[in-house]
Amino acid sequence: MTPQPIHHSLNYVELTVTDLAAAKSFYTGAFGWRFVDYGPEYAGIAGDDGEEAGGLLLASEARPNGGPFVLLYSADLDATADAVVSAGGTILQEAYAFPGGRRFHFSDPSGNELGVWSSQ
Repeated sequence: MTPQPIHHSLNYVELTVTDLAAAKSFYTGAFGWRFVDYGPEYAGIAGDDGEEAGGLLLASEARPNGGPFVLLYSADLDATADAVVSAGGTILQEAYAFPGGRRFHFSDPSGNELGVWSSQ
């Protein structure tokens, strides 16, 4: 049985890459990672149990601030978006659908970009 993600916990990490095939080759060779392909621009990072813990996102350039893209989980995406704004964050990308549910992106007051996703 797949465990239910924990509300507002760190849940998933995306690495922005400029060459998806090269990145997959590197992480497979260096760490033995396996991938689930979702098209030419995205591959999920599959754990030994088949659950995904992260992904590789193809982009024309690396993230402007560098580093991974961290995703939190929410049991109520709309309420979380409201809480982010009320706490002083800025919604950078409104909620959108993806194969696992919906998610939005926001920045914190220091300019760090994070995402929140929900299966609903």
